[in-house]
Amino acid sequence: MTRHHLLPEQRVTLITLGVRDLERSRAFYRALGWHPAREQEGVSFYQIHGAVLALFGKDDLADDMDRPVGELGTGAITLAQNFATEEDVDAAFHRAVQAGASALKVPQATSWGGYSGYYADPDGHVWEVAMNPFWPLAQDGSLTLPKG
Repeated sequence: MTRHHLLPEQRVTLITLGVRDLERSRAFYRALGWHPAREQEGVSFYQIHGAVLALFGKDDLADDMDRPVGELGTGAITLAQNFATEEDVDAAFHRAVQAGASALKVPQATSWGGYSGYYADPDGHVWEVAMNPFWPLAQDGSLTLPKG
């Protein structure tokens, strides 16, 4: 079989978060200003830069994987949003906490020269909000690592 078009290996096209209460999670992300591109029973899909974030009921996700729900647990993973300014980081962090997030680390100056904080969504998925002066953002908010 000949492949006519090779896709890059280093890519993520869909990130799925298993959630205990889909309606609560939908409300949380809506309060952050996120709007689903598509919703169906048991799952919501959000278009993000070049990929999709899905909220999937945890029981349904376990069924989809053919795994017991107790084996899903939570992983040591952090999702991140980078911003152009410290003020934008603070605003995103406070918006998340007002929407029901748990504050894990209030945004502050970092040892590596940036500014960062962490919160957990209602299901414990950890998000970092950060400003990295060494990683400039494109006008559309996307991030491409600088050369060097």
